[in-house]
Amino acid sequence: MVTIKSVDAIALRMPFDDFYAGPRPAPRGWTHFETVLVRVESTDGAVGWGEAFAYSCARAVHAAVTEMVAPLVAGRSVEDIPALNFELQKRLHIQGRYGITIFAISGLDIALWDLAAKRAGKSLADHLGGAHRDRLPAYASLVRYGAPGAVEEIAGRAAAEGYPAVKLHEPDFDCVAAGRSAVGASIGLMTDVNCAWTEPEAAAMISRLKPLDMMWVEEPVFPPDDYEALRRLSQLGVPLAAGENACTALEFSRLTGAVAFPQPSVIKAGGVSEFLAIAALATAAGKTAMPHSPYFGPGYWATLQLGAHLPETGFVEFLYTRPDAWIGENIPLPEAGHIAVPPGPGIGFTPDAAVLDRYRLS
Repeated sequence: MVTIKSVDAIALRMPFDDFYAGPRPAPRGWTHFETVLVRVESTDGAVGWGEAFAYSCARAVHAAVTEMVAPLVAGRSVEDIPALNFELQKRLHIQGRYGITIFAISGLDIALWDLAAKRAGKSLADHLGGAHRDRLPAYASLVRYGAPGAVEEIAGRAAAEGYPAVKLHEPDFDCVAAGRSAVGASIGLMTDVNCAWTEPEAAAMISRLKPLDMMWVEEPVFPPDDYEALRRLSQLGVPLAAGENACTALEFSRLTGAVAFPQPSVIKAGGVSEFLAIAALATAAGKTAMPHSPYFGPGYWATLQLGAHLPETGFVEFLYTRPDAWIGENIPLPEAGHIAVPPGPGIGFTPDAAVLDRYRLS
């Protein structure tokens, strides 16, 4: 029987550029990506790679992988990944059902699926039952600039590169209007406000945004799990999207009916195992899942494989920035608004050892 020989975590901190050097209303805040890679080796020598969400919490997530998850899976079989995932959730629930606990489990789960597909000699999409496509439509996901001029410049740049849709991270109406002006009427426009509004504020802003023909407004209210508020706001005539703050299929069973576009994140929601269950919920509800994936590690590769496998899929989110370096070799990048799905084996990810050494957190 093949079992887990070792689980290792690698925390990384990578600087990036957001393409804009002009005036801003406030100093640039977000300048680095943080993530935790999870490396699993089995007793037959196969290696799988996963990724655990770790923005602004990389050391805590690293500790969760190495001190909470790894000791529980040493020597365990690699055959039934969803069952092991569920067991970990059950055994670690006292540390919290969601957040850092599920981020760590997500990283392990992705690595185990990568390992399983490699052992089968297939891409993950084929290992899951087959690929329906070999390229995926992508939208450009901009960082928050906070200034209409900056939004207009960068959104226009993305549109000129052939993206069929552009997502802003702007809660200010003038910034969103500048985005629409920049991309024109034929390109999809979304904005993620990161839970910035109360329900009354959201209702007022969504009504103002309606003439801009938004593809969706994302995460409009705090708390993000106020699904009844999302359900009420969904009646205002502008599609809503949410899900980056939801973990496991259980949460998505409550969320999916409240929004037009559920957004599972494979490195936050519970890995490949939970992502597949969430996608099934979306299909049953007649919804199209729009993966949340502003990442450049194994989570990015896994999202592409899942998008290739699912019978129906939406846009892939591509974080429209320029990292100092790419974590993986031969990363598939958007071309004219589409991303080619790597053929594998596994998720298709091979780490660049020099990059890992250079950006590793001590």
